[in-house]
Amino acid sequence: MGGRPPHKPDETTRRLVELLGGAAVPQPEICSALRIDQKTLRKHYRRELDRGSAMVEAKLAGNLLRLAGGNDGTALKAIMFGLQTRFGWSQYVPRPNTSDAGISRKPAI
Repeated sequence: MGGRPPHKPDETTRRLVELLGGAAVPQPEICSALRIDQKTLRKHYRRELDRGSAMVEAKLAGNLLRLAGGNDGTALKAIMFGLQTRFGWSQYVPRPNTSDAGISRKPAI
């Protein structure tokens, strides 16, 4: 029987996958570095890929918050992007009318 021997992850390859994923390196490039296919990468390194992805997301969110803390056009764009993606805000959808939500303005007796 020919073919490649089964891939056996070790601490070095696990750390490498997490670091490359955390640097937003695409999966095909990670596969090339490890000389494995994408199916093998996802099978053996799912946790490391997820952690790397979380690291990228945290870095991007941190930079977005840093930009949003400014007081220029870039800050305004960052704030709008954050509101749209994180909180579902849209400049095209009217806000719900809260005056008809059954809230009485009369003081309770």
